[in-house]
Amino acid sequence: MLALLAAGAGAGFAGGLFGIGGGFVVVPALMLILPLLGASPGEVTHVAIGTSLATIIFTSLRSVSAHARRDAVDVSVLRSWAPWVVLGTVLGSFVAGRVSSVTLAMIFGVGVLLFAAYFLIPAKAERRAFAAMPDGAVRMSLAGGLGMLSALLGIGGGTIATLVMTSCGTPIHRAIGTASGMGAIIAIPGTIGFIAIGLAQPGTPWGSFGYVNIPAALAIIATSMLTAPLGVAAAHKLSPALLRKVFGVYLVVVGVTMMTNS
Repeated sequence: MLALLAAGAGAGFAGGLFGIGGGFVVVPALMLILPLLGASPGEVTHVAIGTSLATIIFTSLRSVSAHARRDAVDVSVLRSWAPWVVLGTVLGSFVAGRVSSVTLAMIFGVGVLLFAAYFLIPAKAERRAFAAMPDGAVRMSLAGGLGMLSALLGIGGGTIATLVMTSCGTPIHRAIGTASGMGAIIAIPGTIGFIAIGLAQPGTPWGSFGYVNIPAALAIIATSMLTAPLGVAAAHKLSPALLRKVFGVYLVVVGVTMMTNS
């Protein structure tokens, strides 16, 4: 239980700090803890990702409300991207239900390493990709891909959203604030999807509803709700360059660990 509370605290802080849902913290922790709760090896990754998505609903809402109080959320972006993000999330949940736990863990590991590269690239090496936020087919593709990948990884999609927005010239703090709102848009349909594909599946741990473990989710949510505002406050005070490097190194460790242990 203490490990779950610690994972929730880390996820909440990371969510507020980087505008992410905290899945990069929660999923690896759950991969270690769920077998102790009775999860079978063949189902542990699915339950970890489904449970992570459930916690992101609350972490995201808490983070975005804190960012909104600092006028750092672009609501128009959230509204215009939401339909395509939801569509991609539903598709991602469908795909997740048809791959093995080992394959899903490998997807998570590779995805984490790709995101690590983004955080470890010096800020001065970034280039503006668009003059403004994309629309039309480009927006549909990016938003749909964001939702699908986030569902497969059990994350809130904040990293991708922040990358896109900063590449379009959005200031980093406003990009992080807006990206934090993507979490709930992704996590609500994602959680429903993982519940649906996990119903009647053998090997899920006690207290699971589909691929969402309720006791684990509640423990993580309890502390993440407390620490998310602390992460938001830190994001507006600390050096962005240092934060990027620290988080990038963490992601490398997580990605390599997931791939070698899958």
